[in-house]
Amino acid sequence: MNPFISLQNTFDPKPFSIYMLSLLFLMQFAACSNENGSVVENKPAEQLSEEEEVQKPGIGTARDISSFDLVAEMGVGWNLGNSFDVESKDKTYWGNPITSKAMIDEVKAMGFSTLRIPITWGPNQVEMSPYTIDPDYLTEIKRVVDFGFQNKMHVIIDVHHDNSWIKPMASETQESTDRLSSLWTQVANFFQDYNDSLIFEILNEPRIEGITEEWSGGNSEGRGYINDFHKAAVDAIRATGENNEKRHIMITTWAASTVPIAMEELTIPNDDEKIIISLHSYFPWQFAGEAAVTWGSESDKSALIAELDKIKQNWIIERDRPVILGEWGTIEANPLQSRINYADFYVKEAAARGLLTIVWDDGGNFRLLNRNDLSWDFADIATAIVAASQ
Repeated sequence: MNPFISLQNTFDPKPFSIYMLSLLFLMQFAACSNENGSVVENKPAEQLSEEEEVQKPGIGTARDISSFDLVAEMGVGWNLGNSFDVESKDKTYWGNPITSKAMIDEVKAMGFSTLRIPITWGPNQVEMSPYTIDPDYLTEIKRVVDFGFQNKMHVIIDVHHDNSWIKPMASETQESTDRLSSLWTQVANFFQDYNDSLIFEILNEPRIEGITEEWSGGNSEGRGYINDFHKAAVDAIRATGENNEKRHIMITTWAASTVPIAMEELTIPNDDEKIIISLHSYFPWQFAGEAAVTWGSESDKSALIAELDKIKQNWIIERDRPVILGEWGTIEANPLQSRINYADFYVKEAAARGLLTIVWDDGGNFRLLNRNDLSWDFADIATAIVAASQ
């Protein structure tokens, strides 16, 4: 029975009475419409059934969209560096505070709309088969992932400083593959309810540490093993089903390098349609990481344009794959104005080529945000990045 009709019949149908009746009806039978237009009674959140609960950000069915479309909607990004990627169970060990929602709120307020969360798993994962991840660690990561989604950001989680056990060399490859497969199976199952706003990045800068070719493209054998690692991880993620069948996954070259041989020998696992290429380009390193005096001459700009053109040509044009420049930035020791000019030029030229940029912020030498007092130590750089991306 329609309660409005039932109650109306007990009152004098004058305009004022109808007004009062309508008010009474709204108070007694308050309801809200869900996305399908049906009516649900207003009840405290803890009393809502599973079907009635309002969908949480990031939770829901993954869309079947292309990786190019996903990257196009993500927007410029910021790295939560030197937090979860600390090589210790103490995630403040490298000097940054525990991540708060206010911190991520501030990042979004500045204009960043993609959050990359570098994660080192080793200290919180059993070293022997079945390589179980500490469930409390997964829950803590989820807490920060949710901070991103509450800010309507896209979120990337990866495998970061785990080179101590991920070794692309013959004597270590089987154990590395088994452990990596187990890790991504656990992570994929844990985050299965999250839609395509959550992206998995298989490896960060995979390489053999200490060899001559560590930062110059690696060796052929190692590059082949990295391809094997990617395939094993992608297979593990896809095997968990549901949203993970449509999950967008990032893979990278040896050491995330843009050296031509490293890019040329990277293979796409199973020719998977939802693979995004992840590269790091602190170019030129002499300025970005070693504090050259200035940057901004015409030759400086031409060299950076050539670097970005090389990336676009190799992946977007020749191999039809989207690219995320997952790390780039400049250290504090560089002159501030040069850093601002570089940031503006880098992001603007990358965006013009369809390359998504995620600036490296480690809370230290590459710091932009002061995570202790939630102020921007280098607001002019952050502002330049956001403005240039648009």
